[in-house]
Amino acid sequence: MFQITTQVVALPDGREITIETGKMARQADGAVVVRLGNTMLLATVVSAKEAKEGVDFLPLSVDYQEKFAAAGRIPGSFQRREGKLSDHEVLISRLVDRALRPIFPEDYHADTQVMITMISADSEVLPDQLAALAASSALAVSDIPFNGPISEVRVAKIDGQYVINPKTSELERATLDLIVGATERDICMVEGEMSECSEAEVVEALKAAHDAIKQHCQAQKELEAKVGKTEKRQYSHETHDEELRAAVRAYCYDKIYEVARRKNASKKGRAEAFRAVRDEYVATFPEGSVVNLDLVKRYFHDLEWEASRRLVLDERYRLDGRELDQIRQISCEADFLPMAHGSALFTRGETQSLTTVTLGTKMDEQIVDQPLLQGYNKFLLHYNFPAFSTGEVKPNRGPGRREIGHGNLAHRALKKVMPPDSENPYTIRVVSDILESNGSSSMATVCAGTLALMDAGVKIKAPVAGIAMGLITDTEPGSDKYAVLSDILGDEDHLGDMDFKVTGTENGITACQMDMKVNGLSFEVLTQALEQARAGRLHILGEMKKAMSDVRADLKPHAPRAVVIKIDQSQIGAVIGPGGKVVQDIQKDSGATVVIDEHDNAGWVSIFATNKDSMDKAVRRVKGIVAVPEVGEVYDGVVKTIQPFGAFIEFMPGKDGLLHISEIKWERLETMDGVLEVGEEVRVKLIDIDKKTGKYRLSRKVLLPKPENKKAE
Repeated sequence: MFQITTQVVALPDGREITIETGKMARQADGAVVVRLGNTMLLATVVSAKEAKEGVDFLPLSVDYQEKFAAAGRIPGSFQRREGKLSDHEVLISRLVDRALRPIFPEDYHADTQVMITMISADSEVLPDQLAALAASSALAVSDIPFNGPISEVRVAKIDGQYVINPKTSELERATLDLIVGATERDICMVEGEMSECSEAEVVEALKAAHDAIKQHCQAQKELEAKVGKTEKRQYSHETHDEELRAAVRAYCYDKIYEVARRKNASKKGRAEAFRAVRDEYVATFPEGSVVNLDLVKRYFHDLEWEASRRLVLDERYRLDGRELDQIRQISCEADFLPMAHGSALFTRGETQSLTTVTLGTKMDEQIVDQPLLQGYNKFLLHYNFPAFSTGEVKPNRGPGRREIGHGNLAHRALKKVMPPDSENPYTIRVVSDILESNGSSSMATVCAGTLALMDAGVKIKAPVAGIAMGLITDTEPGSDKYAVLSDILGDEDHLGDMDFKVTGTENGITACQMDMKVNGLSFEVLTQALEQARAGRLHILGEMKKAMSDVRADLKPHAPRAVVIKIDQSQIGAVIGPGGKVVQDIQKDSGATVVIDEHDNAGWVSIFATNKDSMDKAVRRVKGIVAVPEVGEVYDGVVKTIQPFGAFIEFMPGKDGLLHISEIKWERLETMDGVLEVGEEVRVKLIDIDKKTGKYRLSRKVLLPKPENKKAE
């Protein structure tokens, strides 16, 4: 008989998060339902009893999925069912994965799967802020070895106050929005965006988030004790040869350290030099001897890690010879591609991004169809990471989770400086193709993206640059040595204890992402890292300004021009016409693209054209339709029908007025015969609008010279 157990976590605003286990998914190793308001997440975890042979890492998969039924909706896809994870779901999966993965024991290598499903959706409760709590709670009530618990919360600065897990409607006013993951002791993951906030504001937000997470962790411990899962399963997933480990160290460590000290700026050069040491050691084995080469590689890799870290901690310089806060050489070139609407090539050390900007119309907007969010997106950023950028051979598949995550970080960074929709009629797509990679390719994307947007003539508020920071701490007992590294290499990302990416303008931070690989990051060290990042960011912005100091004054000749005309809601139908006949005729006649939208109690007509003649013709047609007739104005009209008492003249598109027989000439006309013809162009003046009927009275004679006898009269 399964026992249902519940734990409650109180939020500062009085709301309660409940964690329940024992009712659902009882054949999983661990399962919980986490609820806040009417949002409910089911989290399950299953781990194999044994590791597969030859596996020396944790095969962890984390999948987050939102069920459309949870929000009372049917998917809008052709299949009308949930398919592969959307980018939105992948990003939330990554948030959880990045917080969970470092917390597992290093020697635990069994296949482990965490699945989190949104089974009920409350529009006021965002599920991403509960996903990691649900996953960690499922692990807590299982027997899977885990050095947790952990949790994640959203912290937002709203009206000057830091709010934990705010309501969706409150988040609209936020100037800072972070998801923070942590254990009871230390912060391990940060992801978010902000409106040019200061470094001090970020630190304050992290402190507020960590205080809330401590309560989540304590609640999980109490839940774990209630269900009796404090004792975890026994395992043995690694086999070691301590004699071989000692032999590898004795022969290789000093040689590895010397390679690290050479200040080789080339990634390939360093790799080849390290490999030569390993090959030299392997060559010392007598022919026919039996040696576990996999263990040799593992122990050698451990020594590389140790020696590279000791170099930084003891000699205070890095593998490529740089000072701790020194930025690699930067090269920027805007307007790199002749036919792109905007482009830039940004190179920093051995990392290079070729980024393009394409300006599209409203019809190019991305359709957003999620259980809790429907609408359109007019700013897109895509990040591509081909295998050749690291000198590798891999199948060319669609974007993976890494590409989606890196692209999202760059999107967050640039989104904060994009012009508001009211000033930007375009759908904008930024594409970063990484041509070389040795650390910080997402930050190169931010820099190249800024330059490409400026080259395209997009009126961004300010240039944005990004920098990746690293941290190396001394693992020796009692040592307080550490080193904060600016603009880290790929090797330094691997051997370091932190990867902290920070983007921003000269005025403040727009986005950040941090992953910690060890425990013990103090807020003092974090503050130093942020200040060092700010100095690096300002240096990079200075280098970018040398390539492009301001936004291009005009669009490229081949880029689509845009004119937006605001019209009254009542005029939308006249521009569209019956069955779209009018707007289609305008597009056919002018060659321009005309898109009509309705928002803010008004109609908005966006006209896109690649040449001035097309634009002028379309604008003239639209303005003619929506223009309001004014008494006293002169118009060029066309005779539509002729009656015995006069003629009806179309003096504006869709607007006919009566030109009475008495207003055609100064001379008296007895009949309309032969006076005017249907289709004849005639210039008229609007002399009156009947207030009751809205009918228009026109005159032609007032535009003609008055006869002498009429003057005398």
